[in-house]
Amino acid sequence: MEDLNTGNPRQTAGERLTASIPQLDGGSQRRVAAISSPALAVARLTLPRVMDAEGRVDESRLRMHIFKNGGVCPSERGLAWRFLFGMYPCGSTALERSLLQDQLVVRYQVMKRKWQHFLPSAMRMHLNGTDAELLAAVRYFDQRQAQTQQQSQDRSEAVRVRMAFLELQAQILFERVTFDREELQEAIRIIDKDVPRTNRDLSYYQNEGLGNLLVLREILITYAAFHPEVSYAQGMNDLCSRFLEVLDCEVDTFWSFSCYMEKFSRDFRADGLHRKIELEAALLKELDPPLYAHLVKDNMERFTFCHRWLLLGFQREFEHSEALRLFEILSCDHLELISQQVDRARYQERVAQKFSTDGSESELQAINTDFTFELFICAAILLEHRESLLQCPDDVQLLQYTNGLQGTLDLNSILKKAEHHFYNYCKRCAWDFTNGRCRPDRSKHEDFFYHLRSLFVLK
Repeated sequence: MEDLNTGNPRQTAGERLTASIPQLDGGSQRRVAAISSPALAVARLTLPRVMDAEGRVDESRLRMHIFKNGGVCPSERGLAWRFLFGMYPCGSTALERSLLQDQLVVRYQVMKRKWQHFLPSAMRMHLNGTDAELLAAVRYFDQRQAQTQQQSQDRSEAVRVRMAFLELQAQILFERVTFDREELQEAIRIIDKDVPRTNRDLSYYQNEGLGNLLVLREILITYAAFHPEVSYAQGMNDLCSRFLEVLDCEVDTFWSFSCYMEKFSRDFRADGLHRKIELEAALLKELDPPLYAHLVKDNMERFTFCHRWLLLGFQREFEHSEALRLFEILSCDHLELISQQVDRARYQERVAQKFSTDGSESELQAINTDFTFELFICAAILLEHRESLLQCPDDVQLLQYTNGLQGTLDLNSILKKAEHHFYNYCKRCAWDFTNGRCRPDRSKHEDFFYHLRSLFVLK
């Protein structure tokens, strides 16, 4: 498997600074992420008709807004992601989220202390002294820890009693959790290797923000400890870093990242690797058989570079703020929902044909519901560079060329092309080519594909 932490040229902090990165009050000086963000539990989304008076979120409208508007504005991204990725239930009120926030904070702290007591030697990252930035990161991280302890001591008696009760509940919940020492030590060893290689040129890791590297480390270890079936795999540091940057909060990052991994953890296992490659190859075969034949003329290994794109959500192929926006669009799952509507429409067409007067029946292609929109994004990139890819005679030149695309792609152009390929694929699968027309009793404005096309247009 290709090393996911290499091949990304270092850029200056100024080049990486984008509007999507939240700014701290009082200036742009970056500090270590907060432990929790209780104020956001009662904050409001200003997206039209997305949140009601009591703070409940219409999940369908949220996902629709993200897709049709190409993401949310940077100032609301952190709150929107907490709903989008499932940390906050969309049906919860602001009052309910305030209570939930305390519970999530305490549970995370109990989980973290449990692995720290199990492996006290792993509480500190082992440094060789040659990385001055990491040494500074430890200092900034320790300063935050001291401030957090002081804040805990300043709590009122009523709050202390309530938090103590929540902690007792959490201890009971995780009491029977056990760790495999060797497996956890191995996971920590890899995490300690990967975390320092996280892109430090991001504004988020500048100045005191270096301490966020240690925050990232603790989140990843806690996740690996309590998800042994997944543990840790290369690339998770880059993925989790994206959540930490946007949410700017340790506890919220852990729970949002955990929710995301519930759906996509398979991608970090060997069977997930092969599945992604096979799906992309199958889609490209549908869209461009000659290019597909060229890329598989020796073996399927020639598609491994696509796995990195898909695994990290094209994190390096687009400019940083654009990559965040694309990750947001892909995570809203809006097109996957539409593809289900296409499948239902195809079924209705077949039923109508079955009971038609002429008695004719033709086989329609089945929609492959595993062809998610991210696969069409990948295919759009390949097709845009089709001629250059056809000139690559072997894997070495193929990897050199695709690595050279990092940070150079235009997101709006790729989105339009991916949308076009997705729409045409769905149309081919759902449309009866034998009749080649709608039913006589359906006007253009009732035509399913007319509505489908209107949903695809990004503002």
